[in-house]
Amino acid sequence: MHKKGLVKTVNFKDPKYVGDPINAVKIFNEKEVDELMVLDIDATVENRGPNFEMIKNLAQECRMPFCYGGGVTTVEQAKRIIELGAEKVALSSSAIKNPQLLREIGKAVGIQSVVVVLDVKKKGLLSGGGYDVYIKNGKEKAGIKLKEFIQQLNEIGVGELVINSIDKDGTMSGYDLSLISTVRDLTDFPMTVLGGAGSLEDVKSIISNYKIIGVAAGSLFVFKGKYRAVLINYPNREEKFRLFK
Repeated sequence: MHKKGLVKTVNFKDPKYVGDPINAVKIFNEKEVDELMVLDIDATVENRGPNFEMIKNLAQECRMPFCYGGGVTTVEQAKRIIELGAEKVALSSSAIKNPQLLREIGKAVGIQSVVVVLDVKKKGLLSGGGYDVYIKNGKEKAGIKLKEFIQQLNEIGVGELVINSIDKDGTMSGYDLSLISTVRDLTDFPMTVLGGAGSLEDVKSIISNYKIIGVAAGSLFVFKGKYRAVLINYPNREEKFRLFK
């Protein structure tokens, strides 16, 4: 979400407006979407807290489990998000800067409701390969090592880990399988991967090959055709059956 509108980016740049969030939720309700995650990509960059009015409106409209992230820096904010009707609260920059906040929020709302989102980008070959973690909507390196931070999360405990590939974001070129394998080997947390889905076959390949609780997609469900016309869609029951059989 950007400037109170629903947007989709490519490599975390050039946000394209795809509609009003509430209207989109109404459509996703009709499509029987499994779960919805709304991330306010402006909040941390603008150094402000969550938009509680928007959260309330979204939660009242949603007929599916709903996770909200963006600008969450305190236990009180997380509690209010859950009280407004969200099932989960997501943290990124604040989790990296203060990992103990995750434990405190977990005690307040239940650890199953705490989600950590890591925005990750490949290092250049001259840097030895591997991955860098970014904060502030991909604008700033977090200054942590992916492996060491996930090991720290293993000690603290969280409900879910979302791995978002900046390199693959919005490209619809397939998921980063190397990144998924790297993270899957580091933790047994419920895990959702995001970034790169271009077809339902991409989704099926991840479900078939990895022990992952969720496969997320943005562009796949809001764009249609090579000209990326905005058309919100979602697999019907028959298509979902083919994914999981």
